Amino acid sequence: MIGAVDKYSTVRQHSKTTFAVILLTFLLPACKMPPKPTPEPTLVEIGEQIFLNETFAGNGRTCGTCHRPTDNFGLTPSFIATLGDDDPLFVAETNPDLANNFENPVLMREFALILENQDGFGDLANNFNMRGVPHTLAMRTSIDSAAGPRTGWSGDGAPGDGSLRSFATGAVIQHFTKTTNRIPGVDFRLPTDDELDALEAFQLSLGRQAEISLPLPLKGIVAARGQEIFLDNTLGKCNACHFNAGANGNPAIFGPNAGNLNFNTGVENLPDQPAVLSGGKVPPDDGFGTPGNGEFNTPTLVEAADTGPFFHNNSVETIEGSVAFYNGDAFTNSPAGQLLIGATGSAINLDATQVVAVAAFLRVINALENIRSSNELLERVIAAEDRAERFVTPILARARSETRDALDVLRGGGLHPQSVARLMAALDFIEQAQSTTKAKRRTGYARDAIAEHGRARNDLSGP
Repeated sequence: MIGAVDKYSTVRQHSKTTFAVILLTFLLPACKMPPKPTPEPTLVEIGEQIFLNETFAGNGRTCGTCHRPTDNFGLTPSFIATLGDDDPLFVAETNPDLANNFENPVLMREFALILENQDGFGDLANNFNMRGVPHTLAMRTSIDSAAGPRTGWSGDGAPGDGSLRSFATGAVIQHFTKTTNRIPGVDFRLPTDDELDALEAFQLSLGRQAEISLPLPLKGIVAARGQEIFLDNTLGKCNACHFNAGANGNPAIFGPNAGNLNFNTGVENLPDQPAVLSGGKVPPDDGFGTPGNGEFNTPTLVEAADTGPFFHNNSVETIEGSVAFYNGDAFTNSPAGQLLIGATGSAINLDATQVVAVAAFLRVINALENIRSSNELLERVIAAEDRAERFVTPILARARSETRDALDVLRGGGLHPQSVARLMAALDFIEQAQSTTKAKRRTGYARDAIAEHGRARNDLSGP
């Protein structure tokens, strides 16, 4: 009897539980938990949206039109070839008011050269330069100098004091205008102080936030030898102006506060420059100042291998060619070359195998930076698991681009096939993360990619 009562009580309790579950099933859709509030955007995130989307009431271009996030925040001919004809980059081909003296569409499409009026807008038909688009990576480590900020190729900003704020204002005036009259309030609007603050914060957030410290414990014998040549002040002599492969002068040579320096390296004297061979009008670029003194500021080398073409005029396509430039007459006979000879007693004279070794070193440190950067982006994806898909999509695209760059720079030099295989696996995980709509699955793929990146990094360099 007692057992029967217990059995009846159990059944009754089970029925109550089942009824409660059914009731909840009907009520839950009407009682959904409110979505988590979207976090307030940071100053960097505000700056990113301005950089990528704000046209400043101009011709449709944004900062991201020329500084493409998935092209290392620069612009290359191969990337341009993927764009549709309606892209704002080609506004000179579609806007009659910009058909003359605003861009050279032929040189833009073939060599990624952008028209700049560095010395003012007084004679647009003759007073201009054709320059490549410098990337905006690692600016926190590369634009300060004892003489003030060094932005752009010539280090003098565009226009003003050379600061990132002035550079952004100058970019709007130069590149966003509806007509070549460039009248503020008519052809464009100028950025506000708040917008300039946000743009500066975003640009300073890109890439490395600190210098690397050489020498690194590299595992590849060719790259390791290239590092030795790079650091040897009697052989490669590279570390004098590119201290720790960055953009700053060696403090032991130029003083503790030298920072980024300007030099006339003779690039303008190179024969057979591609843009000149095209037959188009390409005036000599006078570099720093108005009028210029022929000097250009020193670029960082950690990010060099995947940000070619090289030099301010995109005159050299490969990292090997850019290293070899310093063996040639254009550099040796330049003011910077003569300064180097006076300081060291000889010119740079590397044989072909040594050129390749230095380039291999630059390729490997570039790949290490790509891995670091891709992992940083993937960590952002993991941290943003609860954010909307539209927030993580561009971050994943950048992570994929960084991993792809690491693959390209290593394969381009025939370096580290095992690391290349691991990077290919990481790339596959990132692409799977891009294709899924499930947040947790995306997070898992991101973690898998980070793990493969770690293995690839360990193949390149020791602890």
